[in-house]
Amino acid sequence: MVTPDTWRKSSHSGPDDGNECVEIATHPTHISIRDSKTPTHAPLTFPTPTFTAFLQALKSPDPQ
Repeated sequence: MVTPDTWRKSSHSGPDDGNECVEIATHPTHISIRDSKTPTHAPLTFPTPTFTAFLQALKSPDPQ
């Protein structure tokens, strides 16, 4: 049986722009990301370790 993804929006999405944000669905082996304006389009999917490294790189201070 295939279960539907549970998509979550950022907590920073306010009522004014709540329909224009990125949504994320987490799985044990991968992370899926989609544009909330076009939810029927294919999501971007990354292995969980790759996405985790990407987020860590975003949080790291700029070395310059």
